[in-house]
Amino acid sequence: MDMHMNPEQKSGRKSQNSGGGIKGWIEYRLPIFSFLDHSLGSQYPAPRNLNYWWNFGSIAGICLVMQILTGLFLAMHYVPHGTMAFDSVESIMRNVNYGWLLRYAHAVGASMFFVVVYIHIFRGIYYGSYKAPRELLWWFGIVILLLMMATAFMGYVLPWGQMSFWGATVITNLFSAIPGVGESIVHWLWGGFAVDNPTLNRFYALHFVLPFVIVAVVVLHIWALHVHGSNNPLGIDVKTPQDTIPFHPYYTIKDCLGFGVFFLIFSWFVFFAPNSLGDPDNYIPANPMITPPHIVPEWYFLPFYAILRSMPDIGIPFTDIVFVSSKLAGVVGMFGSILIFFFLPWIDRGTVRSAAFRPVTKLLFWLFLIDCLVLGFVGSQPPEGIYLLIGRIALAYYFAHFVMLWYISRREKTLPLPESISKAVLASADHHR
Repeated sequence: MDMHMNPEQKSGRKSQNSGGGIKGWIEYRLPIFSFLDHSLGSQYPAPRNLNYWWNFGSIAGICLVMQILTGLFLAMHYVPHGTMAFDSVESIMRNVNYGWLLRYAHAVGASMFFVVVYIHIFRGIYYGSYKAPRELLWWFGIVILLLMMATAFMGYVLPWGQMSFWGATVITNLFSAIPGVGESIVHWLWGGFAVDNPTLNRFYALHFVLPFVIVAVVVLHIWALHVHGSNNPLGIDVKTPQDTIPFHPYYTIKDCLGFGVFFLIFSWFVFFAPNSLGDPDNYIPANPMITPPHIVPEWYFLPFYAILRSMPDIGIPFTDIVFVSSKLAGVVGMFGSILIFFFLPWIDRGTVRSAAFRPVTKLLFWLFLIDCLVLGFVGSQPPEGIYLLIGRIALAYYFAHFVMLWYISRREKTLPLPESISKAVLASADHHR
Protein backbone atom coordinates (compact mmCIF):
# COMPACT_ATOMS: atom_id res chain seq x y z
CA MET A 1 0.00 0.00 0.00
CA ASP A 2 2.94 2.32 0.76
CA MET A 3 4.05 1.95 -2.88
CA HIS A 4 1.05 4.05 -3.98
CA MET A 5 1.73 6.87 -1.47
CA ASN A 6 3.63 9.96 -2.61
CA PRO A 7 6.63 11.20 -0.59
CA GLU A 8 4.60 13.94 1.13
CA GLN A 9 2.02 11.41 2.40
CA LYS A 10 4.79 9.12 3.64
CA SER A 11 6.55 11.94 5.50
CA GLY A 12 3.21 13.09 6.97
CA ARG A 13 2.43 9.59 8.18
CA LYS A 14 5.86 9.31 9.73
CA SER A 15 5.49 12.61 11.61
CA GLN A 16 2.05 11.59 12.86
CA ASN A 17 3.39 8.41 14.41
CA SER A 18 6.78 9.49 15.66
CA GLY A 19 6.97 13.29 15.56
CA GLY A 20 5.91 14.05 19.14
CA GLY A 21 6.79 10.89 20.99
CA ILE A 22 4.12 9.20 23.10
CA LYS A 23 2.32 12.51 23.70
CA GLY A 24 2.21 13.27 19.98
CA TRP A 25 1.08 9.72 19.17
CA ILE A 26 -1.82 9.98 21.65
CA GLU A 27 -2.68 13.56 20.65
CA TYR A 28 -3.07 12.63 16.97
CA ARG A 29 -5.51 9.85 17.82
CA LEU A 30 -7.23 11.46 20.81
CA PRO A 31 -6.60 15.21 21.15
CA ILE A 32 -6.91 15.14 24.92
CA PHE A 33 -3.90 17.37 25.59
CA SER A 34 -5.06 20.15 23.29
CA PHE A 35 -8.55 19.85 24.82
CA LEU A 36 -7.14 20.32 28.34
CA ASP A 37 -5.01 23.22 27.15
CA HIS A 38 -8.04 24.94 25.61
CA SER A 39 -10.20 24.22 28.69
CA LEU A 40 -7.83 24.67 31.62
CA GLY A 41 -4.43 25.54 30.23
CA SER A 42 -2.49 28.41 28.72
CA GLN A 43 -4.98 28.80 25.87
CA TYR A 44 -7.96 29.36 28.16
CA PRO A 45 -8.36 33.09 28.90
CA ALA A 46 -9.68 34.02 32.33
CA PRO A 47 -10.47 37.48 33.76
CA ARG A 48 -7.31 38.90 35.25
CA ASN A 49 -8.96 40.10 38.48
CA LEU A 50 -10.27 36.81 39.94
CA ASN A 51 -9.69 36.68 43.69
CA TYR A 52 -9.40 33.74 46.08
CA TRP A 53 -13.19 33.35 46.34
CA TRP A 54 -12.95 31.79 42.88
CA ASN A 55 -10.77 28.97 44.29
CA PHE A 56 -13.77 27.23 45.79
CA GLY A 57 -15.01 25.87 42.48
CA SER A 58 -11.78 23.93 41.99
CA ILE A 59 -11.72 22.88 45.64
CA ALA A 60 -15.26 21.52 45.25
CA GLY A 61 -14.01 19.36 42.39
CA ILE A 62 -11.24 17.98 44.61
CA CYS A 63 -13.81 17.23 47.33
CA LEU A 64 -15.97 15.31 44.86
CA VAL A 65 -13.03 13.18 43.72
CA MET A 66 -12.07 12.44 47.34
CA GLN A 67 -15.62 11.41 48.22
CA ILE A 68 -15.84 9.04 45.24
CA LEU A 69 -12.46 7.41 45.93
CA THR A 70 -12.96 6.96 49.68
CA GLY A 71 -16.53 5.78 49.05
CA LEU A 72 -15.36 3.12 46.59
CA PHE A 73 -12.93 1.66 49.12
CA LEU A 74 -15.51 1.78 51.92
CA ALA A 75 -18.04 0.00 49.67
CA MET A 76 -15.63 -2.94 49.40
CA HIS A 77 -16.09 -3.69 53.11
CA TYR A 78 -19.57 -2.34 53.93
CA VAL A 79 -22.49 -4.79 54.29
CA PRO A 80 -25.88 -3.20 53.40
CA HIS A 81 -28.00 -5.35 55.68
CA GLY A 82 -30.06 -4.27 58.67
CA THR A 83 -28.44 -6.74 61.05
CA MET A 84 -24.86 -6.31 59.83
CA ALA A 85 -24.49 -2.71 58.61
CA PHE A 86 -23.55 -1.20 61.99
CA ASP A 87 -21.07 -4.01 62.75
CA SER A 88 -19.53 -3.75 59.28
CA VAL A 89 -18.83 -0.06 59.85
CA GLU A 90 -17.22 -0.85 63.20
CA SER A 91 -15.19 -3.59 61.50
CA ILE A 92 -13.96 -1.07 58.93
CA MET A 93 -12.82 1.16 61.80
CA ARG A 94 -11.04 -1.62 63.70
CA ASN A 95 -10.02 -4.42 61.34
CA VAL A 96 -9.44 -2.92 57.88
CA ASN A 97 -6.00 -1.44 57.31
CA TYR A 98 -6.43 2.33 57.52
CA GLY A 99 -10.18 1.80 57.54
CA TRP A 100 -10.52 4.44 60.25
CA LEU A 101 -8.78 6.93 57.95
CA LEU A 102 -11.05 6.06 55.02
CA ARG A 103 -14.19 6.46 57.09
CA TYR A 104 -13.14 9.68 58.79
CA ALA A 105 -11.94 11.16 55.48
CA HIS A 106 -15.29 10.26 53.90
CA ALA A 107 -17.37 11.64 56.77
CA VAL A 108 -15.34 14.82 57.23
CA GLY A 109 -15.09 15.15 53.45
CA ALA A 110 -18.89 15.37 53.20
CA SER A 111 -18.94 18.30 55.61
CA MET A 112 -16.03 20.01 53.87
CA PHE A 113 -17.75 19.49 50.51
CA PHE A 114 -20.83 21.34 51.76
CA VAL A 115 -18.73 24.14 53.32
CA VAL A 116 -16.96 24.69 50.01
CA VAL A 117 -20.14 24.51 47.91
CA TYR A 118 -22.06 26.87 50.21
CA ILE A 119 -19.22 29.41 50.00
CA HIS A 120 -19.13 28.91 46.22
CA ILE A 121 -22.88 29.59 45.98
CA PHE A 122 -22.83 32.67 48.22
CA ARG A 123 -19.89 34.02 46.22
CA GLY A 124 -22.00 33.58 43.08
CA ILE A 125 -24.90 35.41 44.73
CA TYR A 126 -22.73 38.33 45.87
CA TYR A 127 -21.07 38.85 42.50
CA GLY A 128 -24.18 38.15 40.42
CA SER A 129 -22.84 35.06 38.68
CA TYR A 130 -26.42 33.91 38.06
CA LYS A 131 -27.19 36.80 35.70
CA ALA A 132 -27.39 36.58 31.91
CA PRO A 133 -25.84 34.91 30.02
CA ARG A 134 -24.93 32.44 32.81
CA GLU A 135 -28.42 31.29 33.87
CA LEU A 136 -27.83 27.66 32.81
CA LEU A 137 -24.50 27.65 34.62
CA TRP A 138 -26.37 28.72 37.77
CA TRP A 139 -29.08 26.11 37.26
CA PHE A 140 -26.55 23.30 36.94
CA GLY A 141 -24.98 24.48 40.21
CA ILE A 142 -28.32 24.28 42.04
CA VAL A 143 -28.95 20.81 40.56
CA ILE A 144 -25.55 19.74 41.90
CA LEU A 145 -26.54 21.04 45.36
CA LEU A 146 -29.81 19.06 45.29
CA LEU A 147 -27.97 15.89 44.22
CA MET A 148 -25.41 16.46 46.98
CA MET A 149 -28.17 16.73 49.56
CA ALA A 150 -29.82 13.52 48.39
CA THR A 151 -26.48 11.70 48.35
CA ALA A 152 -25.47 12.98 51.79
CA PHE A 153 -28.81 12.08 53.34
CA MET A 154 -28.65 8.52 52.02
CA GLY A 155 -25.02 8.20 53.09
CA TYR A 156 -25.91 9.32 56.61
CA VAL A 157 -28.37 6.43 56.85
CA LEU A 158 -25.81 3.76 55.95
CA PRO A 159 -24.00 3.44 59.34
CA TRP A 160 -27.40 2.33 60.70
CA GLY A 161 -26.97 4.03 64.05
CA GLN A 162 -29.74 5.61 66.09
CA MET A 163 -29.60 8.98 64.33
CA SER A 164 -29.30 7.28 60.94
CA PHE A 165 -32.40 5.18 61.51
CA TRP A 166 -34.57 7.89 63.00
CA GLY A 167 -33.35 10.52 60.56
CA ALA A 168 -34.44 8.25 57.72
CA THR A 169 -37.78 7.68 59.44
CA VAL A 170 -38.49 11.39 59.95
CA ILE A 171 -37.37 12.61 56.52
CA THR A 172 -39.07 9.88 54.49
CA ASN A 173 -42.28 10.37 56.48
CA LEU A 174 -42.40 13.95 55.22
CA PHE A 175 -43.69 12.73 51.87
CA SER A 176 -46.80 11.40 53.58
CA ALA A 177 -47.96 15.03 53.79
CA ILE A 178 -48.53 15.08 50.01
CA PRO A 179 -52.30 14.72 49.51
CA GLY A 180 -53.46 11.53 47.84
CA VAL A 181 -50.15 9.90 46.92
CA GLY A 182 -48.05 10.65 50.01
CA GLU A 183 -48.46 7.30 51.75
CA SER A 184 -47.71 5.39 48.55
CA ILE A 185 -44.51 7.39 48.03
CA VAL A 186 -43.38 6.67 51.59
CA HIS A 187 -43.99 2.93 51.24
CA TRP A 188 -42.12 2.94 47.93
CA LEU A 189 -39.15 4.69 49.55
CA TRP A 190 -39.18 2.22 52.43
CA GLY A 191 -39.65 -0.85 50.27
CA GLY A 192 -42.22 -1.97 52.83
CA PHE A 193 -44.24 -0.61 55.71
CA ALA A 194 -41.37 0.63 57.89
CA VAL A 195 -37.74 1.69 57.62
CA ASP A 196 -35.96 -1.65 57.44
CA ASN A 197 -33.51 -3.70 55.41
CA PRO A 198 -35.10 -2.90 51.99
CA THR A 199 -34.78 0.81 52.80
CA LEU A 200 -31.11 0.38 53.64
CA ASN A 201 -30.47 -1.51 50.39
CA ARG A 202 -32.18 1.15 48.30
CA PHE A 203 -30.30 3.98 49.97
CA TYR A 204 -27.00 2.14 49.58
CA ALA A 205 -27.56 1.61 45.84
CA LEU A 206 -28.58 5.24 45.28
CA HIS A 207 -25.76 6.57 47.46
CA PHE A 208 -23.28 4.65 45.31
CA VAL A 209 -24.74 5.80 41.97
CA LEU A 210 -25.59 9.46 42.64
CA PRO A 211 -21.97 10.72 42.89
CA PHE A 212 -21.44 9.66 39.28
CA VAL A 213 -24.60 11.55 38.33
CA ILE A 214 -23.06 14.56 40.09
CA VAL A 215 -19.92 14.11 37.97
CA ALA A 216 -22.08 14.22 34.82
CA VAL A 217 -23.78 17.45 35.93
CA VAL A 218 -20.39 18.92 36.91
CA VAL A 219 -19.23 18.31 33.32
CA LEU A 220 -22.27 20.25 32.08
CA HIS A 221 -21.56 22.94 34.69
CA ILE A 222 -17.97 23.36 33.45
CA TRP A 223 -19.13 23.24 29.83
CA ALA A 224 -21.59 26.07 30.48
CA LEU A 225 -18.84 27.98 32.31
CA HIS A 226 -16.52 27.81 29.31
CA VAL A 227 -19.11 29.09 26.84
CA HIS A 228 -19.16 32.64 28.25
CA GLY A 229 -16.22 32.42 30.64
CA SER A 230 -16.02 33.17 34.34
CA ASN A 231 -17.70 36.11 35.97
CA ASN A 232 -15.38 38.39 37.94
CA PRO A 233 -15.50 40.59 41.08
CA LEU A 234 -16.37 43.68 39.02
CA GLY A 235 -19.19 41.86 37.26
CA ILE A 236 -18.34 43.44 33.91
CA ASP A 237 -17.69 41.66 30.62
CA VAL A 238 -14.28 41.09 29.07
CA LYS A 239 -13.78 43.80 26.43
CA THR A 240 -10.12 43.60 25.37
CA PRO A 241 -7.39 40.93 25.38
CA GLN A 242 -5.72 42.92 28.18
CA ASP A 243 -8.68 42.03 30.42
CA THR A 244 -7.65 38.36 30.51
CA ILE A 245 -4.66 36.20 31.40
CA PRO A 246 -4.05 32.49 30.70
CA PHE A 247 -5.62 30.19 33.25
CA HIS A 248 -2.33 28.29 33.45
CA PRO A 249 -0.01 29.04 35.15
CA TYR A 250 -1.58 32.03 36.90
CA TYR A 251 -4.73 30.48 38.31
CA THR A 252 -3.45 26.91 38.61
CA ILE A 253 -0.82 28.24 41.02
CA LYS A 254 -3.49 30.20 42.87
CA ASP A 255 -5.64 27.05 43.08
CA CYS A 256 -2.69 25.06 44.43
CA LEU A 257 -2.36 27.54 47.30
CA GLY A 258 -6.10 27.14 47.97
CA PHE A 259 -5.72 23.35 47.93
CA GLY A 260 -2.93 23.59 50.48
CA VAL A 261 -4.99 25.67 52.90
CA PHE A 262 -8.01 23.43 52.39
CA PHE A 263 -6.07 20.23 53.09
CA LEU A 264 -4.60 21.72 56.26
CA ILE A 265 -8.10 22.38 57.60
CA PHE A 266 -9.40 19.06 56.31
CA SER A 267 -6.49 17.14 57.90
CA TRP A 268 -6.99 18.85 61.24
CA PHE A 269 -10.59 17.63 61.38
CA VAL A 270 -9.69 14.11 60.19
CA PHE A 271 -6.87 13.57 62.68
CA PHE A 272 -7.88 15.69 65.67
CA ALA A 273 -11.67 16.18 65.63
CA PRO A 274 -13.25 13.63 63.26
CA ASN A 275 -16.48 13.31 65.25
CA SER A 276 -16.97 16.97 66.08
CA LEU A 277 -19.28 17.48 63.10
CA GLY A 278 -21.41 14.37 63.75
CA ASP A 279 -23.86 13.19 66.38
CA PRO A 280 -22.71 10.83 69.16
CA ASP A 281 -26.05 8.96 69.02
CA ASN A 282 -24.96 7.49 65.71
CA TYR A 283 -22.47 5.31 67.60
CA ILE A 284 -25.46 3.50 69.13
CA PRO A 285 -26.94 0.69 66.98
CA ALA A 286 -30.31 1.49 65.43
CA ASN A 287 -33.23 0.59 67.69
CA PRO A 288 -36.77 1.17 66.39
CA MET A 289 -38.11 0.79 69.95
CA ILE A 290 -36.16 3.74 71.39
CA THR A 291 -36.64 7.25 69.97
CA PRO A 292 -33.78 9.72 70.57
CA PRO A 293 -34.88 12.72 72.67
CA HIS A 294 -33.77 15.20 69.99
CA ILE A 295 -33.54 14.12 66.35
CA VAL A 296 -31.31 16.42 64.32
CA PRO A 297 -29.78 16.00 60.85
CA GLU A 298 -26.21 16.80 59.88
CA TRP A 299 -25.26 20.48 60.27
CA TYR A 300 -25.48 21.23 56.55
CA PHE A 301 -29.22 20.44 56.58
CA LEU A 302 -30.03 22.49 59.68
CA PRO A 303 -31.30 25.71 57.97
CA PHE A 304 -33.75 23.70 55.86
CA TYR A 305 -34.70 21.57 58.87
CA ALA A 306 -35.50 24.79 60.76
CA ILE A 307 -37.76 25.94 57.90
CA LEU A 308 -39.50 22.55 57.96
CA ARG A 309 -40.25 22.78 61.68
CA SER A 310 -41.06 26.49 61.85
CA MET A 311 -43.97 26.49 59.43
CA PRO A 312 -47.31 26.98 61.25
CA ASP A 313 -50.72 25.71 60.20
CA ILE A 314 -52.18 27.88 57.44
CA GLY A 315 -55.83 28.75 58.00
CA ILE A 316 -58.14 31.32 59.53
CA PRO A 317 -56.56 32.88 62.66
CA PHE A 318 -58.22 32.28 66.03
CA THR A 319 -60.36 29.45 64.62
CA ASP A 320 -59.95 25.70 64.15
CA ILE A 321 -60.18 26.06 60.36
CA VAL A 322 -56.92 24.86 58.74
CA PHE A 323 -56.37 24.91 54.99
CA VAL A 324 -52.80 23.58 54.97
CA SER A 325 -51.30 21.59 57.84
CA SER A 326 -47.97 22.65 59.32
CA LYS A 327 -46.45 19.38 58.08
CA LEU A 328 -47.39 19.99 54.44
CA ALA A 329 -46.52 23.69 54.70
CA GLY A 330 -43.13 22.73 56.16
CA VAL A 331 -42.39 20.33 53.30
CA VAL A 332 -43.40 22.94 50.71
CA GLY A 333 -41.36 25.61 52.51
CA MET A 334 -38.29 23.40 52.82
CA PHE A 335 -38.20 22.44 49.14
CA GLY A 336 -39.29 25.91 48.09
CA SER A 337 -36.37 27.47 49.97
CA ILE A 338 -34.01 25.70 47.55
CA LEU A 339 -36.09 25.78 44.37
CA ILE A 340 -36.52 29.54 44.60
CA PHE A 341 -32.85 29.90 43.64
CA PHE A 342 -33.72 28.65 40.15
CA PHE A 343 -35.70 31.88 39.68
CA LEU A 344 -33.01 34.19 41.08
CA PRO A 345 -31.85 35.39 37.60
CA TRP A 346 -35.35 36.82 37.06
CA ILE A 347 -36.03 37.91 40.64
CA ASP A 348 -32.97 40.16 40.52
CA ARG A 349 -33.80 42.58 37.71
CA GLY A 350 -30.77 44.84 38.23
CA THR A 351 -28.51 45.53 35.27
CA VAL A 352 -25.34 45.54 37.40
CA ARG A 353 -24.06 42.13 38.46
CA SER A 354 -21.69 42.66 41.36
CA ALA A 355 -23.05 43.72 44.75
CA ALA A 356 -19.84 45.74 45.18
CA PHE A 357 -21.55 48.45 43.09
CA ARG A 358 -25.04 47.96 44.57
CA PRO A 359 -25.09 49.33 48.16
CA VAL A 360 -28.61 48.21 49.09
CA THR A 361 -28.22 44.78 47.48
CA LYS A 362 -24.96 44.34 49.40
CA LEU A 363 -26.79 45.05 52.66
CA LEU A 364 -29.53 42.57 51.72
CA PHE A 365 -26.88 39.94 50.96
CA TRP A 366 -25.29 40.17 54.40
CA LEU A 367 -28.67 40.16 56.14
CA PHE A 368 -29.62 37.06 54.15
CA LEU A 369 -26.38 35.32 55.10
CA ILE A 370 -26.96 36.12 58.79
CA ASP A 371 -30.54 34.86 58.47
CA CYS A 372 -29.29 31.54 57.08
CA LEU A 373 -26.88 31.19 60.00
CA VAL A 374 -29.71 31.93 62.45
CA LEU A 375 -31.86 29.25 60.78
CA GLY A 376 -28.97 26.81 61.10
CA PHE A 377 -28.71 27.53 64.82
CA VAL A 378 -32.48 27.20 65.33
CA GLY A 379 -32.45 23.89 63.46
CA SER A 380 -30.05 22.47 66.04
CA GLN A 381 -32.35 23.40 68.96
CA PRO A 382 -35.66 21.86 70.12
CA PRO A 383 -38.67 23.35 68.25
CA GLU A 384 -40.20 25.01 71.29
CA GLY A 385 -40.26 28.27 73.25
CA ILE A 386 -38.06 31.10 72.03
CA TYR A 387 -36.40 28.93 69.38
CA LEU A 388 -39.70 28.38 67.61
CA LEU A 389 -40.39 32.13 67.59
CA ILE A 390 -36.91 32.96 66.29
CA GLY A 391 -37.28 30.26 63.65
CA ARG A 392 -40.55 31.70 62.36
CA ILE A 393 -39.11 35.22 62.20
CA ALA A 394 -36.04 33.94 60.34
CA LEU A 395 -38.27 31.88 58.05
CA ALA A 396 -40.39 34.93 57.20
CA TYR A 397 -37.30 36.98 56.43
CA TYR A 398 -35.83 34.20 54.26
CA PHE A 399 -38.64 34.42 51.71
CA ALA A 400 -39.13 38.18 52.22
CA HIS A 401 -35.52 38.63 51.09
CA PHE A 402 -36.37 37.59 47.54
CA VAL A 403 -39.39 39.90 47.45
CA MET A 404 -37.24 42.83 48.63
CA LEU A 405 -34.51 41.93 46.14
CA TRP A 406 -37.07 41.92 43.30
CA TYR A 407 -38.39 45.34 44.34
CA ILE A 408 -35.08 47.03 45.13
CA SER A 409 -33.18 45.68 42.10
CA ARG A 410 -35.46 47.66 39.79
CA ARG A 411 -35.03 50.96 41.64
CA GLU A 412 -31.60 50.86 43.24
CA LYS A 413 -29.11 53.57 42.37
CA THR A 414 -25.81 51.82 41.60
CA LEU A 415 -22.24 53.09 41.76
CA PRO A 416 -20.40 53.80 38.48
CA LEU A 417 -18.74 50.76 36.89
CA PRO A 418 -15.07 50.77 35.74
CA GLU A 419 -14.43 51.13 32.02
CA SER A 420 -12.70 47.75 31.80
CA ILE A 421 -11.17 45.02 33.94
CA SER A 422 -7.61 45.92 32.95
CA LYS A 423 -8.02 49.62 33.81
CA ALA A 424 -9.52 48.75 37.20
CA VAL A 425 -6.66 46.34 37.94
CA LEU A 426 -3.99 48.86 36.93
CA ALA A 427 -5.70 51.62 38.94
CA SER A 428 -5.78 49.35 42.00
CA ALA A 429 -2.10 48.49 41.54
CA ASP A 430 -1.15 52.18 41.30
CA HIS A 431 -3.22 52.92 44.43
CA HIS A 432 -1.33 50.29 46.49
CA ARG A 433 2.13 51.50 45.45
